[in-house]
Amino acid sequence: MITALAERRIFCSEKMVLKLGFVIMALAVFSGQNLPIDAFETGGYILNNYVQDKFVTKEQDYSALFLLRKNWENELKVKYKNNTVKKIEEGVVYIPIVKYINNRRIKMNVVEVNRNLNDNIEIVPQSASENIHSKSRINKIAQNQNTIVAVNGTYFKQDTGTPLGALVVNNEIISGPIYERAGFGISSKGYRTSRISFFGELRTKDKLIKINNINQPRMMFSEVLMYTPKWGVKSPLTKKPAIHIAVKNNKIIAKSTSPVVIPKDGYVISAPVDTFKDLKLSDRVNIKYSVMPKWDDIDHIISGGPYLVKNGSIFVDAVNEKLTSISGRNPRTAIGYTRDNVMIIVTVDGRKEGSSGVTLNELAKIMKNLGCYEAINLDGGSSTVMYLNGTVLSGSNLKNSAMISNALVVRRKA
Repeated sequence: MITALAERRIFCSEKMVLKLGFVIMALAVFSGQNLPIDAFETGGYILNNYVQDKFVTKEQDYSALFLLRKNWENELKVKYKNNTVKKIEEGVVYIPIVKYINNRRIKMNVVEVNRNLNDNIEIVPQSASENIHSKSRINKIAQNQNTIVAVNGTYFKQDTGTPLGALVVNNEIISGPIYERAGFGISSKGYRTSRISFFGELRTKDKLIKINNINQPRMMFSEVLMYTPKWGVKSPLTKKPAIHIAVKNNKIIAKSTSPVVIPKDGYVISAPVDTFKDLKLSDRVNIKYSVMPKWDDIDHIISGGPYLVKNGSIFVDAVNEKLTSISGRNPRTAIGYTRDNVMIIVTVDGRKEGSSGVTLNELAKIMKNLGCYEAINLDGGSSTVMYLNGTVLSGSNLKNSAMISNALVVRRKA
């Protein structure tokens, strides 16, 4: 009889299936009657199949997972009681919101990603192409069939698409930070935020030289900059005379006052002319570099700025991050996470009829009210765009959405 019930579970409601599984397991343990010896296994079988249908791994505690899911669903009902919560994927929900802030109508799109319920989801930054100096529309960047959600990422040079700020993918530094702006760290386990800086040093036989940044346009003539193959074929041309040394296997293989080819397995250091005047071809050098803080448990970093929420409190440090010029009312993109490790992604439309955009302070209040323990602002303005299952929800329509340098992508693991 019990086996028959298990085989017919598809005719029960979700609630009844779960109750049936728990009841059979409880009877098997606590009943004084002579139930079949496989009763406990049958109850587990029902729950096991139910949870597998919801894309959850076998190793997890099914009853705890069930409670976790129900608790999150209840939290969503309370948080968004006047809005529609649409389930996109197990652990991913989308909430369109129209509200008034300071008597101004705004339209916003919210996505919550709860990887506690679905470990088949990964979150990664994705560039427009292999070329760091490129732009594309978000539907092109997110065209992988496993993509669920994508939003625009870092600031970038409008003419070239070169990222302006820290971008790290699979522990490879694509571009370094500027002005120590806020960055968002991502791993398979969770998230971190911090202002991001760069550490780099080059040692020669008799001197130590500080490296200021990696794969970034020169901001000051005195800077010593490092360029990897991600930058392109050659180191960039400088407005004032500079020296370029190409290094492979810790040995100088080229030295010139003109841009030099970046070795596939090496790098180029570009610096003021006198910096390397004593170095010659075949000299050996050693280099150390990393973004800071050096998170050992973080795989990806995407930056923006400024901070919006820190340690559960509103914290907008636009002055320190040199972003006061964007503090006014604009379209916005923001990301954050809750104490329960749920990621929250928000875009706010602006500069058009029906949605006026928000200030940085207003955005910070939005992120805090959504439950963020930490949150940062990403690039915004005309770059703000959200992609959901093949449809662009923010910014312009699909054909005319903004050209952006990179995106933050939520996708199913391949």
